[in-house]
Amino acid sequence: MDNTTFPNRLARAANEERMAEIILPHQTNGYGTMFGGDVMALMDKAAAIAALRFCRLPVVTASTERIDFRTPIGQGEIVEAFSRVIYVGRSSMVVRVHLFAEHPLIGDRRLCTTGYFSMVAINREGGPAPVVPQLLLLDDDARAEHAVGAEIHAAIAARRNSRTTGRS
Repeated sequence: MDNTTFPNRLARAANEERMAEIILPHQTNGYGTMFGGDVMALMDKAAAIAALRFCRLPVVTASTERIDFRTPIGQGEIVEAFSRVIYVGRSSMVVRVHLFAEHPLIGDRRLCTTGYFSMVAINREGGPAPVVPQLLLLDDDARAEHAVGAEIHAAIAARRNSRTTGRS
């Protein structure tokens, strides 16, 4: 997306948002590790916060993309989610979320889960709101993540188009 597509659209860089919590017994399975659904819910909240703070409009989750569970998260560990809008379409945003776990007494940290969420800004009627700001890409890392976000956005669009045309 560029200024010629939406010439009057505001532009802003996306901040990295952070949220943390401690994993309690009710969030774990029989192995003492965090339920995958709870991991995804935490990541979804982190994605929503990043999208909300970026566009300052109500947002909903349209899809989850490429979630990779790398290592388990144990009971009593501190979990920290880092989320950032990496791609902006007309009313949608792709948000990258990294989830780290930390042993609270030792302080060792490890990347546990990564994922991408498609969030859509909505209007009062619940339809897409095409007023999301343009995303400024300030450095090489932002440009690299934007390329990943563009690939994910294209895959979502292709999947949506194949459903409407009846092709699989």
